[in-house]
Amino acid sequence: MAAEPEIHVILDELRRLRSRVPQLTGALAAGVDGLVVAHDTPGVDPEGLAALTAAALGVAVRVADATGQGGFRELLVRGEHGYVATYAAGRTAVLTLLAQDRVNVGRLHLEGRRAGARIGELVDAAEAAAQAAQTTQTRTAQTAQAAQPAPRARSSGRSTTALPPRPTRTPRAAATDARTATES
Repeated sequence: MAAEPEIHVILDELRRLRSRVPQLTGALAAGVDGLVVAHDTPGVDPEGLAALTAAALGVAVRVADATGQGGFRELLVRGEHGYVATYAAGRTAVLTLLAQDRVNVGRLHLEGRRAGARIGELVDAAEAAAQAAQTTQTRTAQTAQAAQPAPRARSSGRSTTALPPRPTRTPRAAATDARTATES
């Protein structure tokens, strides 16, 4: 999802967030597809948390849509021992925070929304750059292929026609319908 330099920047953001809100016990940035981007989750399996976040996100997006509440912004779950808060982070990522029961929920939301917006900008920019690079690479390959001479017919008496190159298809991720919205 995000390139290596962005992962370090995102991880730094997660650590700064945990220092600003001392009651946080974990922070995870993940794609809406359930893949981990970066995490600071001691004692919690980040892959499992990312997968569960994607499942919860799918339900939350459908609930918001079915009730006419607009695009997904955040989800808060309160358990006996604390909170799990998930915030939209750009178009294709989410930020999930784990917090102790004694956390100030208003502060959790304030810091979670801010960090989600910053992480979303980083992830969206990295994805746009990767998509632009892939488009450039595809066009270069198509240009090189078009510049090659057409194959000649063999002397068997039959003529052959060279087929045009097939366009490269980009597979569509299953979770693209679960886009998030971070605008306030």
